[in-house]
Amino acid sequence: MRLTVYTDYALRLLMYLALKEEGLSTIAEVSESYDISKNHLMKVAHQLSIAGYVATVRGRRGGLRLAKPAEAIGLGEVVRHAEPDMALVPCFKPIDGACAIQRCCVLRGAVEKACLAFLEVLDGYNLSDLVKPRAPLRSLLSILPSQVPTRVSTRSSKRSKVGRRG
Repeated sequence: MRLTVYTDYALRLLMYLALKEEGLSTIAEVSESYDISKNHLMKVAHQLSIAGYVATVRGRRGGLRLAKPAEAIGLGEVVRHAEPDMALVPCFKPIDGACAIQRCCVLRGAVEKACLAFLEVLDGYNLSDLVKPRAPLRSLLSILPSQVPTRVSTRSSKRSKVGRRG
């Protein structure tokens, strides 16, 4: 089984957006991080947007982000969307090519079972599973961790001062 470049780019884009978490990402930054074609990535992003996986924001400060939580994006579902033609051999639909042994062929059934098993394994994963090693992935892709300011409580400061007096 071999996935197309389109599917590879779709999965990479979704992983990048899941790692980015805060803010928007641009096609240019994703393309540069993975060293892949911007033109192909734009087509992938457009289709993922239509499918409801990616939200797009237009304008000068626009970009891309996940349209739903990473936990809600199933890997098998994305692969099925990106690979609508899972015809591994010519006799599978939609190709439905002529075959001299089609009436008694066991190969077709074996390949079909293998394809279903492949997708069943992918169904056991979601996008958040793919980005579990967050820190190393962010580092490799040059994604800076989001800067969330922490609030300092004045109560804890007073307690520490009180504790020092006594």
